[in-house]
Amino acid sequence: MRHYAEMLYRLLEAPYGESFFLLGPRGSGKTTWLRAKLSGAAWFDLLDEGLYQELLVDPGLFGRRLSTLAIGSDVVVDEVQRLPNLLNEVHRFIESHKLRFALTGSSARKLRRTGTNLLAGRALQHYMYSLTPEELGATFELTEVLSHGSLALVWDARDKAQRLAAYVQAYLKEEIQAEAVTHNLASFARFLPVAALFHAQVLNVASLSRDVGAARSTVLGYLQVLTDTLFAFQLPAYEATLRVRERRHPKFYWVDPGIVRAIKRQLGPLTLEEKGPLFEGFIAQLLRTYQLTFGLFDELFYWATPSCEVDFLLVKGDEKLALEVKATARPRPEHFAGLVDLAALKGVRRRVMVCLVTHPERRDDGIEVWPLSLFLTRLREKRWEALVGE
Repeated sequence: MRHYAEMLYRLLEAPYGESFFLLGPRGSGKTTWLRAKLSGAAWFDLLDEGLYQELLVDPGLFGRRLSTLAIGSDVVVDEVQRLPNLLNEVHRFIESHKLRFALTGSSARKLRRTGTNLLAGRALQHYMYSLTPEELGATFELTEVLSHGSLALVWDARDKAQRLAAYVQAYLKEEIQAEAVTHNLASFARFLPVAALFHAQVLNVASLSRDVGAARSTVLGYLQVLTDTLFAFQLPAYEATLRVRERRHPKFYWVDPGIVRAIKRQLGPLTLEEKGPLFEGFIAQLLRTYQLTFGLFDELFYWATPSCEVDFLLVKGDEKLALEVKATARPRPEHFAGLVDLAALKGVRRRVMVCLVTHPERRDDGIEVWPLSLFLTRLREKRWEALVGE
């Protein structure tokens, strides 16, 4: 079987002539993509334990090896967060030798503390997550993606369920234990399946703390770990007119449906009650990918009142697009309640429900119903106007 990289492309293009960070969870395909894009680059793989130990003992070795390269050479430092102090030398050689660096990372924790500020303005930031429908092409199948996700490492596996289970264990061992992210690995491991139940829900830390049986501060720390290791993200509520004390809790999403199911140890056939949150999370991550990769819109929120909610509010300048997501081919009247209430919000260009119908529809109140296929087609155009109308 051929490797996925031979069959599928990635949306991201390598910045021409500039250094950049490439961030994403382990297994998202960063290394494979870089080997294809920068085949002639000098390579420093910090997952190579021998090289890691050499540089740990003798940090100056990195600079001595860089000094042998020709002016303007390409250099890849894979998993740079393992030795973030190397970024001092990266900074120096960008200036002195005009070297172009590609710096990959699967954890923003150490980079945020010690690294990225050193390269402010000298290295772009790009992200790579799961394979999108556009990247999967004809192999995209919604049920398969919701069941096992589309991380590159998993998509290429013969036994996806087995690969996902191993992936979660490797995350705990290599990302959490090895990097000493938390002093209580057992407690963190107990936290994960409970946090998986909060996928695509408004995040109530007090409730999560009770369910986990841990202090609120501990749970907040664990949530930060998930964010830092690029496994999860939080979506803020749109609060243009609310006072601070009225601010709503964010919604919580994992970055891949397969990760959610593997953490819950629920990798059998997709159940009806799972499908809705997994579909919403799939759309959430898809929107983030197009935002981060193409700047398709400026900001992403959810919108809510005490009585109803709209899953996504995309903002670009003064314009807004409201999206409700339902994993059904037969949306019911109550599914439109949030989109109906949101009609008066200033700047809303379009109100759309994305669901599993086969043909687009338009209601008398102006709300549109899009099949998933139409939504994906509009995304592929990578233009705001394709989403909100010319």
